[in-house]
Amino acid sequence: MSSSTAAPGSGPAPDAAPLSLCAREPHVPADRLVAEMVPPPRFDSVRFSTYIPDPRQPSQSEAVRVLEGFAAGLGTGHATGARRGFLGFGRARAAKAPAGPRGVYLDGGYGVGKTHLLASLWHAAPADPSRKAFGTFVELTNLVGALGFQQTVQTLSGHSLLCIDEFELDDPGDTVLVSTLLGKLVEAGVALAATSNTLPGRLGEGRFAAADFLREIQGLSAHFRTLRIDGEDYRHRGLPQAPAPFPEEEVVRTAHAVEGASLDAFPALLGHLARVHPSRYGALTDGVRAVCLTGVEPVPDQSTALRLVVLADRLYDREVPVLASGLPFDRLFSEEMLNGGYRKKYFRAISRLTALARDAKELVVA
Repeated sequence: MSSSTAAPGSGPAPDAAPLSLCAREPHVPADRLVAEMVPPPRFDSVRFSTYIPDPRQPSQSEAVRVLEGFAAGLGTGHATGARRGFLGFGRARAAKAPAGPRGVYLDGGYGVGKTHLLASLWHAAPADPSRKAFGTFVELTNLVGALGFQQTVQTLSGHSLLCIDEFELDDPGDTVLVSTLLGKLVEAGVALAATSNTLPGRLGEGRFAAADFLREIQGLSAHFRTLRIDGEDYRHRGLPQAPAPFPEEEVVRTAHAVEGASLDAFPALLGHLARVHPSRYGALTDGVRAVCLTGVEPVPDQSTALRLVVLADRLYDREVPVLASGLPFDRLFSEEMLNGGYRKKYFRAISRLTALARDAKELVVA
């Protein structure tokens, strides 16, 4: 796994002050939110050809085949749903409106390469980058908050493809909002693709009274053909065990020695995340080459835990190594959290933070 972080010794003198994430309060203008709806840096160069299916998991090869056909069926132009044929998986037929699912939904465990495949689809889609969008579910809902619902529909309706990573429904408001938004986009002729750890018909389970929003959830599910992707977490396949947390002195010393590193106490960072909207967590890490944390301890509550999940996703997307003292990352979340409705998010965060901890091992200044 590659890292863009400077090697030890290439940064400033050891007494240079590191950055602090807690000192940052980024403000992201709406035009930046739209411009940044592209695959993150970690997935800049991924393609279907660089995805290596596990030979023991035929669903992975099948997913590549289906997605390649889906990309080929997108065509090069964009028109409204009433003037455009249904975008099937490798074929098109004339119709006034889509007669079946207009999107593909990648369902599977964490670490099976769903984001790799989703980004590969974005790259393979034969459309100008300005006519296809890629973002996380959080980023999409925040775009609506920044632009307003009607302006978001107008902005995205000109696209041929919308890719939504980490699709999940955490509250009733999101359910109604996203159901309505995707319905409008499908009517406008936009093809959809999404990844999730939860089948579309079971979105929201364990988080809120999903049965009360069954119509909206079933409406969302109707937009997608589901592709199940089985397999083990590739981030740790054949790799050595992640390093144990480092002594605090080594973390601090490394933060001062590595150019562009940040240094924060873990409890303080958790408190700061509550004051920054999750859609800004990517901007929070702008220019940061490594994140150094002292005093990692169990996350105190679910709201804090969910914010940490978003930060872990943004750090992973940007390939920012994480060096920490305190508890190992697999002890961040309580047993109750790991058995609850958000368990798949928490396991994903553990997986990604562990991978970033492995990347950070080479930075340590003893």
